[in-house]
Amino acid sequence: MVFQKKILQCNKGNKLATEILIASDHGGIRLKSILLSHLTANGIVATDLGSKADGISVDYPDYAAKLAGSIRSNEGMGILICGSGIGMSIAVNRYEWVRAALVHDETSARLCREHNNANVIVLSERLMGELTAISCVDVFLNTDFAEGRHLRRVEKLSNPSGLLAPQEK
Repeated sequence: MVFQKKILQCNKGNKLATEILIASDHGGIRLKSILLSHLTANGIVATDLGSKADGISVDYPDYAAKLAGSIRSNEGMGILICGSGIGMSIAVNRYEWVRAALVHDETSARLCREHNNANVIVLSERLMGELTAISCVDVFLNTDFAEGRHLRRVEKLSNPSGLLAPQEK
């Protein structure tokens, strides 16, 4: 696939997001730098929450928490990157206001927005190419939440304990 530069709209739900937050652990610094350049070149304000220490091992839960806290305070959208994407997605989904999706292609990037109203995309530096990552971010930021039947399901994600039978609570 040949990457074509386009203007990113950066939709959140069905409204325009003004800021994209981005963070990585040591395993995602290179891809984060590439994505920051891409976002900036396309007129998107991207705030880098770290890590900035190349070659120094850091703990991914710290950067997932930093991004989750920032999203909570400004209702933004975020991008997280680590080596596999798995650790970051597990860590950030611990926060009830976050709906993060680990994506590997344009289809999963589109569906996580359309069907799940994801507000964080998680990428793997080790398992995906740069152009695929850029394409996933573009699709994620330019896809609206479809609402309809999906709204009811997303609302259930906000109150999972309400889905448990009384003896399971």
